[in-house]
Amino acid sequence: MISLPASRTALILIDLQKGIVRRPVVPFTGEVVVERSQKLAARFRAAGSLVILVNVAFAPDFADAVRTEVDRPLSPPAGGFAPDWTELVEGLAKPTDLLVTKRQWGAFYGTDLDLQLRRRGIETVVLGGIATNMGVESTARAAHEHGYGVVIAEDLTATFSEAMQRFACDHIFPMLGRVTTSDLITLAA
Repeated sequence: MISLPASRTALILIDLQKGIVRRPVVPFTGEVVVERSQKLAARFRAAGSLVILVNVAFAPDFADAVRTEVDRPLSPPAGGFAPDWTELVEGLAKPTDLLVTKRQWGAFYGTDLDLQLRRRGIETVVLGGIATNMGVESTARAAHEHGYGVVIAEDLTATFSEAMQRFACDHIFPMLGRVTTSDLITLAA
């Protein structure tokens, strides 16, 4: 069990949006990740802990996307993204949640996430979302670099191959924080 102080802990769920959750991922489907994330988010809200929902979105012309030379550049699909691509899945967001929109893999750079966490006295973040080795890992790295305690709820993550999932969970995350499952996280007053 990992016991965390409710008032100083936030749950950050990455990219649980319609355009990403529908994609084929492993080791859990997007629907399973969402269902488990909703359960943990409900526990956080009941304890008075902050829940942050992060989505990724781009301008229709993709002008606000990162533009650097890479071997596999990110580009919008032919015809653009579906109209609901950036929308969080139904039933995930509640009025007390903080919503953050990012325009790259990680949720810290170019957003007010760090400011919002610090102003609320948050010291530890619990992470989940899709994709494990992209948005979740980038956010975990930045959280670690910003001095936050990091907990990854492995059962709230999924990505595009088992090898990607295992490498992030077995080799990267243990160097950035603690890896556990959502049912082993408790919130103390």
